[in-house]
Amino acid sequence: MTRFIHDQFAKDYLEKLLEPYGEVKAPRRVSGEVREIDVWFDPNFDTPPSNLGNLGLLGRMVQTPALIEPFRNAANADEICDCLLKLLEVRGELKREAKRNQLKLPRTKLPKLWILTPTASATLLGDLDAKVDKRWLPGVYFLAKTFRTVIVVLHQLPRTQET
Repeated sequence: MTRFIHDQFAKDYLEKLLEPYGEVKAPRRVSGEVREIDVWFDPNFDTPPSNLGNLGLLGRMVQTPALIEPFRNAANADEICDCLLKLLEVRGELKREAKRNQLKLPRTKLPKLWILTPTASATLLGDLDAKVDKRWLPGVYFLAKTFRTVIVVLHQLPRTQET
């Protein structure tokens, strides 16, 4: 359940932006303890949209399945860990489903977690070992590759059409 107007606005806005490009579930339930992913996006792999680039940074983010967790206030370490837990639970669900259907789960079908936070301290980013990737914009920090998690620090993004 969404408690804050910003959360609902972010979910609705992302849902409307992404709808033409694939399946959007906002919110999407995760098994186990009742948890909700703010936005789950699964792109249409059969007919990849050629104009996904029109969405700028968001378009780059959603080229693969994505869990998007926007925060109104700065996300702290506990909140980021909670998001990671959701990602790992979804990954477990997908692996179990693939095994049940006797299919191999390709890496491209595993979602990436995108945490959108207005700000983040250097200490927090350091504690998470978050690194900048020069192929991405300033303000976009990647955790270890296995975690498939990216923290987007909104106030660090350049003010361009892409953002």
